[in-house]
Amino acid sequence: MQLPEICIKRPVFATVLSLIIVLLGLISYQRLPVREYPRIDEPVVSVSTTYRGASAEVVESQVTKILEDSLAGIEGVEVMTSQSRSETSRINVRFNLKRDPDSAAADVRDKVARVRAKMPDTIDEPVIAKVEADSQPVIYIAVEAGSLSAIEASDYVHRYIQPRLSVLPGASDVRIFGERQVSMRINLDRTRLAGYKLTVQDVEDAISRQNAEIPAGRVESQTREFTVVAETDLQTAQQFNSIIVANVGGYPVRIQDIGNAEIGPVDERTVSRFNGKPSLNIGVIKQAVANPLDLSNAVRAEVKRMNQSLPPGMKLIVAYDTSVFIERSIHSVFETIGEAILLVVLVIFFFLRSLRATVIPIVTIPVALIGAFALMYFMGFTINTLTLLAMVLAIGLVVDDAIVMLENIYRHIEEGMPRMKAAITGAKEIGFAIVAMTLTLTSVFGPLAFATGRTGRLFIEFALTLAGAVLVSGFVALTLSPMMCSLLLRHQDKHSKIYNAVEDGIVAVTNGYRRALTWTLHHRMLVVVVWFVVLGAGIFLFTQLKSELAPTEDRGVVFGVLTAPQGSTPQYTADMLEPVEEIYRGIPEADAYTAISGYPTVVDGSAVLRLKPWEQRTRKQQEITEQLRPQLAEIPGAQI
Repeated sequence: MQLPEICIKRPVFATVLSLIIVLLGLISYQRLPVREYPRIDEPVVSVSTTYRGASAEVVESQVTKILEDSLAGIEGVEVMTSQSRSETSRINVRFNLKRDPDSAAADVRDKVARVRAKMPDTIDEPVIAKVEADSQPVIYIAVEAGSLSAIEASDYVHRYIQPRLSVLPGASDVRIFGERQVSMRINLDRTRLAGYKLTVQDVEDAISRQNAEIPAGRVESQTREFTVVAETDLQTAQQFNSIIVANVGGYPVRIQDIGNAEIGPVDERTVSRFNGKPSLNIGVIKQAVANPLDLSNAVRAEVKRMNQSLPPGMKLIVAYDTSVFIERSIHSVFETIGEAILLVVLVIFFFLRSLRATVIPIVTIPVALIGAFALMYFMGFTINTLTLLAMVLAIGLVVDDAIVMLENIYRHIEEGMPRMKAAITGAKEIGFAIVAMTLTLTSVFGPLAFATGRTGRLFIEFALTLAGAVLVSGFVALTLSPMMCSLLLRHQDKHSKIYNAVEDGIVAVTNGYRRALTWTLHHRMLVVVVWFVVLGAGIFLFTQLKSELAPTEDRGVVFGVLTAPQGSTPQYTADMLEPVEEIYRGIPEADAYTAISGYPTVVDGSAVLRLKPWEQRTRKQQEITEQLRPQLAEIPGAQI
């Protein structure tokens, strides 16, 4: 093999090759997105339709059923679920993993357009969207209104806070929970309406005729022109009260004669509370390829700046941040990588007993791990717990090739051969063996890249990242390692007392293994029986193990979900959440809690308990959850 010999004779060339790998890896690392788990884009398309004023039965028969019959004929549909509630219809269509999400959404859009004429004309146009795992907010911000009313606070958030958050790097959408939009509400007295022989439709027609923005054109002369602004739309409650609905017996009947107009919210279909007090909640959703940690840091910095300029009494508080767990998980894995590197260094030094010899395989670790980041970037992977786990496992694998190369070259040096000649001879002898070792390890993890289904997609990044690190380590073992051996290794006639003591221990272990192997060869049947016993015990214990996709982790948050009876109002659901909030308030480890009802459906409500950081509490999240479970079971419709 010529590559090791070239690198031995040209050490600068070998060094540059490794530096290029490191440079590409560092640049790629800075551009890799960060996630908790690998991205799994399931082709799921949702169809949401609003039919105002319709009951659940009407929505089911006139909207949901028609859409279901049409969508069922699309190619590749795996599962289709639907929910028909008062005024809302929601259908989720999940396709096979082979379907392209954009193509699936186009097929759904085409099928919905075909049956639009069969549905009522008064429904809002169906909203078709691709459902992604990132569609949930990354960070929630609670808004304490202070002296402002709910309408004033909502208007301020909508005008000033939402635009500033939506332009942050990585932000895709900003949702406001518990918002009260400004509207002019007309309260009618049905007795007076009947007395004037009028209907609600007459009032609606009158408002439509007299409250409209009409373009008035412009006035032109030979040298000047003026745009005419016709203020034909109504702005105040008094102007609406003065609208003439009809003439009854020669008397103009105005809205103030049959009711009154007042400024109020468009609806109160959502109720939001923070720590038991009414508030608004802002959810920031990240883009599909954005880094949640960068977005979280940007949101926190922007919240800190906005708090300095808010109206008196108004305050923004970060209620829940999902990126905290991701950041701590990744930080923990990086700590594990550091600990693994330290242990590998100590083990290698213990057996080689030479600082010069230890440095050679150790250099392989950072080069291989950093070089793997470049392969991850080119393959479109992300930095997540699984790819970092692959890095942890790779630490023990990437040094194998370099150690084999080092041992073979060191053997020739100990026999008295010059360093340069020993490096060339040893590299030629072991070069193809290293290639075989590298390809063997790679082939073990390679088949995972062809796995199908959700689990397969989950572990593709893990397998290829680990295989990539092994490939880089094999390249380094054939280029950088023999070059360093030719420069650093040297023959030693005498060794220190520590070296000799460790050598005596290794010889003793070797002799003990020889005796144990001799004994087992003389008692073969006993060894076979023990093997079968261990195999049977392993199979039995395997059947007793519980199975799950991911282990239970302490995320520092507890979700309490409540489902009220069908037909319940948002306020009724919010009132039912008060006992849940009271239970949360009594938890010593509670840091903050949020309650939201009416979103996404009226009868559903959720109460989120944020626990203190794990270093500030004595109990784990699982223990707290088990304590809350029987208490929430006593509340109708509540579960944890």
